[in-house]
Amino acid sequence: MNFVRTYVRVLKELGSEYRIAIILVLANLALAAAQFAEPVLFGRIIDKLAEAQKVDTPLRWDALTPLIAAWVAFGLFTIAAAVLVALHSDKLSHRRRLAVMNAYFEHVLHLPLSFHTASHSGRLLKGMLDGAAGMASIWLSFFRENCASFLALFVMLPLSLFLNWRLAGLLIVLVVFFGFLTAYVLQRTEGMQRRVENYNTDLAARASDVLGNVPVIQSFTRVDSETRAMKQIIADVLNAQMPVLSWWALAAVATRASATLTIVSIFLLGTWLHLQGLATIGEIVMFMSFATMLIGRLEQIVGFANWSFLLVPKLNEFFDVLDTVPGVNDRIGAQDVGKLRGRVTFENVAFSYDGRRIAVSDVSFAVEAGETIALVGSTGSGKSTTLSLLHRVFDPVHGAVKIDGIDIRDMTLVSLRANIGVVFQEPMLFARSIEENLRVGKPDATDEEIRIALERAQATEFVSRQSDGILTMVGERGRSLSGGERQRISIARALLKDPPIMIFDEATSALDATTERQLQMALDAATAGRTTFVIAHRLATVRNATRIMVFDQGRVVESGTFDELVAQNGLFAELARAQFMADRTPQPV
Repeated sequence: MNFVRTYVRVLKELGSEYRIAIILVLANLALAAAQFAEPVLFGRIIDKLAEAQKVDTPLRWDALTPLIAAWVAFGLFTIAAAVLVALHSDKLSHRRRLAVMNAYFEHVLHLPLSFHTASHSGRLLKGMLDGAAGMASIWLSFFRENCASFLALFVMLPLSLFLNWRLAGLLIVLVVFFGFLTAYVLQRTEGMQRRVENYNTDLAARASDVLGNVPVIQSFTRVDSETRAMKQIIADVLNAQMPVLSWWALAAVATRASATLTIVSIFLLGTWLHLQGLATIGEIVMFMSFATMLIGRLEQIVGFANWSFLLVPKLNEFFDVLDTVPGVNDRIGAQDVGKLRGRVTFENVAFSYDGRRIAVSDVSFAVEAGETIALVGSTGSGKSTTLSLLHRVFDPVHGAVKIDGIDIRDMTLVSLRANIGVVFQEPMLFARSIEENLRVGKPDATDEEIRIALERAQATEFVSRQSDGILTMVGERGRSLSGGERQRISIARALLKDPPIMIFDEATSALDATTERQLQMALDAATAGRTTFVIAHRLATVRNATRIMVFDQGRVVESGTFDELVAQNGLFAELARAQFMADRTPQPV
């Protein structure tokens, strides 16, 4: 069953804590043995008393002292062992919860952008928190309680056959019956609970989506409709959850009834066996104690299985992400290349997102260190995909991308990306201070370096106007800043990194005309001596590029300077005429 596989996977996630885990299992074994020994000793004491009463001979204390002393010793050991097991189980589960959360977080950060494009951040966050918390709960309850329960059921219970095989046989049959009943309920509700968790995930994603777009919700008066949609998802969750809860209520009632049925059955069979001379009074008492203890353990396991079963879809969601293999990894033997000069070569590069439709086809070009290359073309022509291959968002399916003559797949990802600064079309700022956002580019930057980066990005003036200057918090995704201000912080962040290769993906699209002209002059100075790639739709911004490459359907169809391409009267000239004519169209007053 999926439940069992998931449970075993959770226990395997103990990782480096396996030594402590083994010690806790052995401690639970000792605890189960001690708890099992108590009824045995108590039954022996009852038999001693019954024999003395039968022969009408006074029973001396010294005859009972060893049994009573052992009984008390086992009782005290049980208390002490339970406390120690619980204490170390708590510490173990909390340590591992944080460890697996960190492993998940790190793994997600290494997954390619294609994964993040297809995944909702709210779902990923929910998966991380629910999965880590669920595993911590399972580890805690397993080592604190359920390990001893499993050992009592599967190790100690069979050993009771040596005490009285008839009573033990009945007890085993009853426990197996109620175990199969629990397994049946698990099987019937597994698919239903998976559907419940899908609804819960949809709920989390919807809530995250709405809360992340409150200005749009309010502006378009969507509050009532979004509230109704959320209520509908909640209703779907409840409708899917209720049948599961009904099944588990039935299992809980059956388990409670099993305690009474088992004790009555043991008592009746024990009495009959006693009358036949096949069981002593002490053995009857002993097995009734066994029955009470084992049914209690079974109830504990059923409750745990009920609760754990609700976690299985959440844990599977966690493991699905954790098992996702990054599309881009360091090759075996990949080298830290240090600081590169910046000569870039594409050699017959091809790439496809889905293995069927080619996004980039047979792209070849060479860029000398310090050149500025502009990539233009219609939307979907392959410009962004081409530059994504340069900093290994993806790897080409054919051909090679080289920097300074070295295949970038032979470089470590860290050293490759340390040599490339990217300014994305969307600024993507953190909900931190302006300074913290800048230091993403260079954590150890001096105040002077930060000042120069802000100055080059034409950001000094607006930063000084902020309430706390460079320490001003910019809110989630930088929402307290305007679009142009966010982009200038993003550009300053890339300049602070000071890489030999720069990529600007529509970096000036959010700026007004005046700021764009100022920024263009600053970028010309800031990118001097660097290999610079610019993706632009506004052709006026790339007039001074060393070379312009025109993309169409994943191929470079034209290449040259601005004036050369206009003179060719090809696709670039057509784009230029359409754009400049649109720019000069009189606007209605």
